[in-house]
Amino acid sequence: MQFEHAHGFRPQVPMMLQAEWPAALKGWQDLEARPVEAANPDGSRQLVGMLSRRSTFERALRGAAEMQSGLTLRAGHVEELVVERGRVTGARVDGALVEADLVVDASGRAGRLGRSRASGDTRDLDGDCGLAYVDRTYRLRPGAEPGPMSSPIAYVAEFDGYQCLVFLHEAGHFSVVVVRPTADAALKDLRLETAFEAACRAIPALAEWTHPDRSQPTSPVLVGGALRNVYRRQAGTPGLVAVGDSVATTTPTRGRGIAMACMQVTALLGLLDEGADPVAVAEPFGAWCDRAIEPWVADHIAIDGGMVRRWQGEGLDLNVPLTSDLIADAVQADPRIGEHAGGYFAMTALPETLRPAEPLARAVYLSGWRPAYAPGPTRDELVDVIRATEPAA
Repeated sequence: MQFEHAHGFRPQVPMMLQAEWPAALKGWQDLEARPVEAANPDGSRQLVGMLSRRSTFERALRGAAEMQSGLTLRAGHVEELVVERGRVTGARVDGALVEADLVVDASGRAGRLGRSRASGDTRDLDGDCGLAYVDRTYRLRPGAEPGPMSSPIAYVAEFDGYQCLVFLHEAGHFSVVVVRPTADAALKDLRLETAFEAACRAIPALAEWTHPDRSQPTSPVLVGGALRNVYRRQAGTPGLVAVGDSVATTTPTRGRGIAMACMQVTALLGLLDEGADPVAVAEPFGAWCDRAIEPWVADHIAIDGGMVRRWQGEGLDLNVPLTSDLIADAVQADPRIGEHAGGYFAMTALPETLRPAEPLARAVYLSGWRPAYAPGPTRDELVDVIRATEPAA
């Protein structure tokens, strides 16, 4: 089910594949995944992402793995890690021992591999983000152009009490996402097809994307819940290293998940290429994750918490540090903030690089300026739209 949900692919993903696994990148593009570039101020072009569904990405990786010399694919249930003299030496799969110099835990956010050996570090981050979402996939009809976009790879818009996103994928496929506070039970019925489609008709940008003359649905309405922002430090067991969602998960609202996983892969392979001992590589890799990955999870915790509180009617508190999204949004009123925001948006610079722009942003908000909502119904109006689809009693 996860592979059918909406995903965005930042440039870190194709860049990692180009450097480490060109055959997988070629296979991905052979399945019609398309790179997207944007113009820089100097006229040069910069890769900003790939248009693709997650399922297409996974098919490309699987196909490349099946053709990779020296790689054996084995499907089975991992029952336990095998530990000898204080180090992991393999895993037991369906009762059989699979030996390894290094075991990589890529079992995801719900995986249990190595959890009993987790660090238990009180500095780990784990919290319900307070958000839930529904999404549905569509495909443009032959000859139809995409609908409104706010960036080269997506449409992202804030409304009074909720958020909408459209991720453009390969070959005319796209996903429509509506994000709401988990606690807002009145918006829960967006999981129903009639309510979801009514909401799409009521929100102007989504109405353009999903108009029957432009596109047709290719999936039911999918529900994404139990969302958590999590950062786990390495377990500290020699011979075992965790990567991907086993290390960090964030809400999908900023499309960072797969990019963070690819950043980790690049860093881990770099350490091994430089001669790091596989048995002990988790220590330097964990230190790198603490520096380069944990700040993005902390950033999400702050952003998501503030967004939910504002959606629920809480005013903007200018007596506390501004979250990254508020600093970045203020560029609309003070272009000088953009000098600090480019690396943050591209995930090539950590959130802390926005701090020098915080005084500029604070001055913007003290002036009374606030970002405008996108055209569309308020939360209460959207509730009325949903209720109008309910059968008469």
